[in-house]
Amino acid sequence: MEYQPDLEAAFETLQAKVFTEGDYWWAVPGEWGKSARDYPNRPRTIDELFADERVQESGTHSILDMRRVLPDGEPQKFGWLDVAVTSPFEFDRLSAEYGEPEYGTIAPVTTAEALDRAGVEKVTRDHLEVIDDLAKHRWFGRCAVLHDAAGMPTEIYFWGWSGD
Repeated sequence: MEYQPDLEAAFETLQAKVFTEGDYWWAVPGEWGKSARDYPNRPRTIDELFADERVQESGTHSILDMRRVLPDGEPQKFGWLDVAVTSPFEFDRLSAEYGEPEYGTIAPVTTAEALDRAGVEKVTRDHLEVIDDLAKHRWFGRCAVLHDAAGMPTEIYFWGWSGD
């Protein structure tokens, strides 16, 4: 995604592009290996797409499954996801103790994470491999402003994974 200073606006632009181009998996026909662009009868709005329960449960395996970019410094809320669960009966206790996960959020890579993973404050395309595992849970995303050799921002890289 071409760089712009407003990460939320970039996210919304990317979502619109992915939806318009049909560059997502559509759970209604449910055919693996095909994208929504292969179906002329695909939904015409994002609201129409997510009105279907199959899409709500399976996702689109794309940026469309994300809801918002977190402001700088706001951490993702994983709730009980980082806790070892040994019994299904623990969920009530764990939810009360750790809270529910806030799915669909995208967290920008922090300066501390960039320094820790890449040894630099401003990451480039050459650093993608070392930051890739920062997206550690399904239904959560990350983004990073990528810079050129002179340290100027050039693009925004969104990644993560969603879907069942």
